[in-house]
Amino acid sequence: MKLYLAGPDVFRPDAVAWAAQVRALCREQGHEALVPLDEAHGTALDIYRSNLRLIGAADAVLANLNPFRGAEPDSGTCVEIGYALALGKPVIGYLETLVPLRERLRVVGADGDCRDAAGWAVENFGLPLNLMLAVPLQLVQGGLQAALAQFCETVEREP
Repeated sequence: MKLYLAGPDVFRPDAVAWAAQVRALCREQGHEALVPLDEAHGTALDIYRSNLRLIGAADAVLANLNPFRGAEPDSGTCVEIGYALALGKPVIGYLETLVPLRERLRVVGADGDCRDAAGWAVENFGLPLNLMLAVPLQLVQGGLQAALAQFCETVEREP
């Protein structure tokens, strides 16, 4: 199956080497990795369209949802997830920890409620991410390998 690998990993200083490693990891499990770097050239619009094309060609999406440049996942990754969900594709998200966001932020406002550093309320559903990500996705703790293992287990269970 074709697996689109969503996440901020394309910004890593070793992105090309990372892409080669994840392609090999997916191949070992009998799947093909679709990496946004594969067609990352041209204008911003070209890259956007290319990524949507790759998601459309994928059977599923594996998404790195670790905090990126703050306490939340990469915004581009969130758009890719929304697009995949709209197409009816399964999405497995992975994080280093599934500790609820409220516990990770631990900022208490004057009203005694959990607030972020800017004073905004943090939802209280016991989820590691905003409910709009945590509810529709399968979330696994760990890295890409954990997400790939979850995907393979899910595929094997299907008739």
